[in-house]
Amino acid sequence: MTGPTTTTTTRTTLVTEITAKRKQRIENKKKKMSALLDIVQLNEKDRLKEKHNKNESSEVNQCSIVEAEDIGHSPLKRLKIESEEEIVALGSSGKPKLFGEELMELKKMLREKSNKIKNAPKFWLRDMGEKASLAVPLDNRCPLFVSDIQHLLMYSQVGVHSPYSPARWCNLERYNRLSNTTLLIIENLSLYEYESNESRFPFISTNFDHKIELISPYAFNSDMVKELSMVPLSATQMRKLIKEYGSLEDAAKQCNEVFDTINHFFPIAEEDQENQKNDGSLPTSDKFPRTNLLLSGWQMIEENFPLPIKGLRERKYRDYVLTKDRYRNVTAHSPLIAIDCEMCKTESGDLELTRISVVNEKHEIIYDTLVKPGRRIVDYLTRFSGINSKMMRPVTTKLSDVQDKLRTLLPDDAILIGQSLSNDLHALKMMHPYVIDTSVIFNLTGDRMRKTKLQVLAREFLHEKIQVGTKGHCSSEDSAACMKLVQLKLKKHVYYGDAVMNAIYSEQRAYPDLGSANYAVSMIKQCVKNGNGAVNLVAVDELSDKYRYYIDKQSGDGIENVSCTRVDTNKSVIKRLCDPDQMKSLNIGHLLVARDCVNEEKVLKTIDKWVNMIHEAIAQPAFLIVLLSGRKEGGNGAAFLKIKRDFIT
Repeated sequence: MTGPTTTTTTRTTLVTEITAKRKQRIENKKKKMSALLDIVQLNEKDRLKEKHNKNESSEVNQCSIVEAEDIGHSPLKRLKIESEEEIVALGSSGKPKLFGEELMELKKMLREKSNKIKNAPKFWLRDMGEKASLAVPLDNRCPLFVSDIQHLLMYSQVGVHSPYSPARWCNLERYNRLSNTTLLIIENLSLYEYESNESRFPFISTNFDHKIELISPYAFNSDMVKELSMVPLSATQMRKLIKEYGSLEDAAKQCNEVFDTINHFFPIAEEDQENQKNDGSLPTSDKFPRTNLLLSGWQMIEENFPLPIKGLRERKYRDYVLTKDRYRNVTAHSPLIAIDCEMCKTESGDLELTRISVVNEKHEIIYDTLVKPGRRIVDYLTRFSGINSKMMRPVTTKLSDVQDKLRTLLPDDAILIGQSLSNDLHALKMMHPYVIDTSVIFNLTGDRMRKTKLQVLAREFLHEKIQVGTKGHCSSEDSAACMKLVQLKLKKHVYYGDAVMNAIYSEQRAYPDLGSANYAVSMIKQCVKNGNGAVNLVAVDELSDKYRYYIDKQSGDGIENVSCTRVDTNKSVIKRLCDPDQMKSLNIGHLLVARDCVNEEKVLKTIDKWVNMIHEAIAQPAFLIVLLSGRKEGGNGAAFLKIKRDFIT
């Protein structure tokens, strides 16, 4: 009988408590609104008073009040304009106030501090740079090239006047505020030595903001001096040279400013390099050497071709094979072979090879087969590949079978042809040194970054229709079209069908400003070409002679504002780099570490000590870069980058 009464009483108590809490919240809200209204009214009163005072007199009879706790931490957060009589009344917090001349000095100091921060040089990595960082796990890391550092050096000296920008991998702001850029190169030291002896590099490991992996020039039969010293011709430079000399080939022979350079990533028979017979003759159908259409090593890198570079081959390309164990040097009579592949998507999410077609110069199909992927197909991509499930049921040919067939079929000086050929070679998991890419040598857009489709090229130049209908592409048809396009170009002109190169040849504007990677000019010349900079280069023994070759070729007596000094010891290199009287806008020092000493604790600690000495000696703000060249026996290099800034108080 007491149950209902107890329940009713409990409910009444709860309702009373809820009502009381609700009233309390309402009261609190009213108080907050009232306080907010008071603040608004006070601010309005201040605004009107400020306006009245400004209209009344322009003399300094007003003061801006700032609490002393804000001094030195940040710009003034809020300034109240009051009359002198009201200063005392506003000091109720008990904190000291500034006004008059003291306030003006404070404002000046804060303004100068803000300008220093705003105008200080800044450096940070973009996505490509971040991927090369040592902070990234080894298997996921994508190293940079010495050319990337080269572009950064040039930009630090001449900014937008540099022929190439480092924007691919980094950003450098306020480069013109740098007092100098100093580069220290350590020959015969690799990333492996650094990572396995990091405790012996206490200064480098703790004081450099950015640490990245570099592909060693030794990985593709080059060297650090060559890769750093030579800059591929830009379109503007090409235009001037072609106008003056008629062709780049003649410019390389007659002009002492132009270097002819080709990088060999692949194993070329040494006896063939020395005894290669080249009588200068051409096939009857060709008007110029077909070797002129080959992509250079630099272009192959830009176009994402798989290359047998030490470091990458062991990680990124560990499942890839060479088309030959050994190659002969390519000539104007080397055979042309066109390849096209079709791919399907497998359960791994990757595109895998499902068909390959190979066509010779007579347009004959010399190899054409379907290929069974290593994983289950989840999407045949029929509208592109032309492959369907019915076609694939009886197929037993594997990727390894195709690789073996191509290694037998291809001559050792064959020139492979294809449209965006890098994609086909990645599908084949094969690497080849001599390639012609129709998406590069033909271009209708005038922009190297915007490729013209093979279907459009065939229609415009061959007057053929390919890739029509809904049944997908035909790899034999596409490879034959690529062969015909290259043969047509060989009958016409090296610039035929290329809006970019035609624009350069006819002195029209070409975009982007990208010229030829087979010809180069000196990096040192680019750094002093505006006459505003100077270079201090010091290296030991034969390294100095190598640099002098790339410097002295510009003119018989060297370049103005460039000092190239040969010294006998590494210690002398450091001494000159630390000498304030020798400091220039760009300072390069090149050390040579004996190969049998790279693991000695004393040597490594000495190198770290030298880097610290240079850091202490260079004026600030300065850009300091330390490069490890890598080793001929294997092992990538590394770059350590840091901006030494003024300490802003």
